[in-house]
Amino acid sequence: MSASPPFVDKDDGELDLHQIWDEAIPLVGLIILFGSLALLPYLLIRLIFGSTILSVFFVLFVQLVLAVGTAVVLMYVIARAIQLADT
Repeated sequence: MSASPPFVDKDDGELDLHQIWDEAIPLVGLIILFGSLALLPYLLIRLIFGSTILSVFFVLFVQLVLAVGTAVVLMYVIARAIQLADT
């Protein structure tokens, strides 16, 4: 077990903002990736298909992409937290 908690500077006991930003950047990348993947079919629904039966399938696909993206982000957060706790 580590002597100091993560994200705390060992010298002065303040928050280590550099380490916080280093951990936040991959999270932002994952969120932007899955958000943009879900946005493309949604734009197809709104701009091209309107209220057709095909739009229902696109809505289901958008929900699937968002659910998978949420699961991936949560798994990344849990795995990274375990790694930080072990160091």
